Amino acid sequence: MRIGILGGSFDPVHHGHLGVARAVADSLGLERVLLMPAAQAPLRDAAVRATGEQRAAMLRLALKELAEREGERRLEVDERELRRGGVSYTVDTLRALRAERPGDEWVWIVGADQLARLGTWREPAELARLAEWAAYARPGFDWSELAVSAVEGLRVRRVEPVRGAVWDLSSSAVRERVARGEDVRGLLPDKVVEYILENALYRPHR
Repeated sequence: MRIGILGGSFDPVHHGHLGVARAVADSLGLERVLLMPAAQAPLRDAAVRATGEQRAAMLRLALKELAEREGERRLEVDERELRRGGVSYTVDTLRALRAERPGDEWVWIVGADQLARLGTWREPAELARLAEWAAYARPGFDWSELAVSAVEGLRVRRVEPVRGAVWDLSSSAVRERVARGEDVRGLLPDKVVEYILENALYRPHR
């Protein structure tokens, strides 16, 4: 089985995340894609705003809504990095996945901007050995500027934004809009919007 992994903070999950996961699955023939919220990303400066439990809950709501509305059942939530706690290193996660399912092929899904920094990740040569890499970029990205040769043996597949400009969306932009009291419907699954409002997430501290 070919399985993709899309890691991130998902703070909150939005239609951009879901569009990327589905586009990569379509493009590379993936049978499943695991959406994996990080406990703490090693190269992320800003702390997450929602708890791990809240971020996982929003992901579950998003995928349930997607399955009910569009019949999309290839996407799943994987909470292993939240359960493990601490800094979430990709190489540790891939080793665990390979040990659990040695017969499967793994594809790590990453933004082109992050792929350019792969040489700074923990054990980049091992990352190249453990998985194939699928790189996506926001519309207008100049792929000729992406240098990935610094990691020997890295297998990279490029995925174009076939699901529209929603790839331009970011979680930080969503949080800013919520903090200003703006409507974010249409940017996130409806059930996620309801969860954010019910739990007063991303509101300014008073």
